[in-house]
Amino acid sequence: MIDVVETTSTWRRLSPRMLVIHPFQEVVRAAPALLGLLVAGTSSGGQGQWWSIGGVGLMVVLGMLRWFTTTYRITPEHVQVRRGLLTRKVVTVPRDRVRTVDVTSHVLHRVLGLARVEVGTGTSERRREGRLKLDALSAAEAARLRVELLHRSPVAASTASTASTASAASAAEISVTPPAGSMPAAETELARMRPEWVRFGPFTMSGLVTVGVVAGFVSRLVSEGNVDLGRVGPIQETWRWFSAMSLLLEIATVVLVLVVFVSVASTLGYVLAFGNFRLTRHAEGTLHVTRGLLTTRATTIEERRLRGVEVSEPLLLRAVRGARLSAVTTGLRAAQGAQRGGSLLLPPAPRAAAVSVARLVLPRVADAASDSSASGASPVTVGLTAHGPAALRRRFTRAYGVHALVLAALVALWLWAGLPSWTWLTAAALLPLTALLAADRYRSLGHALTSGYLVTRWGSFSRRRVALECDGVIGWNVERSFFQRRAGLVTLTATTAAGKQGYQVRDVDLAEALRLAAAGTPGLLDPFLVEEQHISPVG
Repeated sequence: MIDVVETTSTWRRLSPRMLVIHPFQEVVRAAPALLGLLVAGTSSGGQGQWWSIGGVGLMVVLGMLRWFTTTYRITPEHVQVRRGLLTRKVVTVPRDRVRTVDVTSHVLHRVLGLARVEVGTGTSERRREGRLKLDALSAAEAARLRVELLHRSPVAASTASTASTASAASAAEISVTPPAGSMPAAETELARMRPEWVRFGPFTMSGLVTVGVVAGFVSRLVSEGNVDLGRVGPIQETWRWFSAMSLLLEIATVVLVLVVFVSVASTLGYVLAFGNFRLTRHAEGTLHVTRGLLTTRATTIEERRLRGVEVSEPLLLRAVRGARLSAVTTGLRAAQGAQRGGSLLLPPAPRAAAVSVARLVLPRVADAASDSSASGASPVTVGLTAHGPAALRRRFTRAYGVHALVLAALVALWLWAGLPSWTWLTAAALLPLTALLAADRYRSLGHALTSGYLVTRWGSFSRRRVALECDGVIGWNVERSFFQRRAGLVTLTATTAAGKQGYQVRDVDLAEALRLAAAGTPGLLDPFLVEEQHISPVG
């Protein structure tokens, strides 16, 4: 049985247990500067440690102030968060604008039984400062809040409407209990993490982020603490051993160490981020994603806002037949990386699994197909139409044009600036790879219109295939650059309120682009096509 709480005027505070979390977070955030003060004070024989202790105390106070200055309330029409000490800020989100609700629990949150709730809306995704975040609530309160915002029953809605007309003086928390015999709707499991999927971890290359974070942290610590790494014994010995190698061996050693470190870090990050992954469908009309080992995250997406899916295949992941799946959802922009983004539906996994889940997630396709050439075909498996020889020539022209400019610049620097000759010789030797890249970019191009969906594919280093529901298209843009006009090609962009706000069919014939737009949204282009016929030259 689910209790839905409607509050019309009462401002609520976050959990008092967050007084442990926020000071800790502030201290961790300022750790490099605090450690720098401590090291500098100790090495100079001064009192720098007292400054460091004072800094820790200041961070603790700032963390505690966040609890005293943050309140929230849920009304029948709005979700509001009020925060700030010197500058008070109230973030208000209409409840009908709520797109997703993320419930995240880091390690310390889980130890204390807390969770962080983030409400995703169109506004919050466009403006980072406008995001509605509650850090932190009790785990039970976070679960109730998620149900309240996305799984509102008719009984709760009608009661909320009645409560909104009551006077503010009598406003209080109203507990709404579903009728006797009504049980929470069952969920259907669509996908679950499999142990063998871990093999895709090294090919995500997410460990490169770890390398950057570690390097940045060490650099800042060394800078703040005025530490000379050249005087550290192990580092000196390692540098002597490395300097004794030849240049080629040095390069091979650096590449090998970097590949091993990135692979291990990527695999560990994959396990921590996607462990216990589970995708379910609820009868209330939502998709629910849960994942994470140390930090757990639960994301809920309303299916009525789902406008399609995107299957992405980065180059390394594609080499091992892997892919990841994301949702194209109204009001939820795909601005974040796949590791963190709220639109993720399936982590890096076998491509066959991504295609299977995509077919389960997409709404039922109509019996009558919108394109007779692909009648009844699934948007995620339908064969795509190639873009012709003009698009092929354009891919090779652009690839070789850029390569030629780089090669000419290297040769000029070799002749007049003394640049080593191996630079331009290496660039010349990479010409076959440029040809392979151009050919792969052309093979990635394709489009189709089937069962009420526009399907488009592009990319080489990261190949993407998007199936976009035509009902979600709000306009079409036809763009032609100078070189596209000479080749007789255009780029057709389907504008939508979902995902990236626009999806392109690149380097397609003008006639084919107009056909796709006319068939995707019948009647929208008719006035323009008729006008084009009237102004055509006569005899």
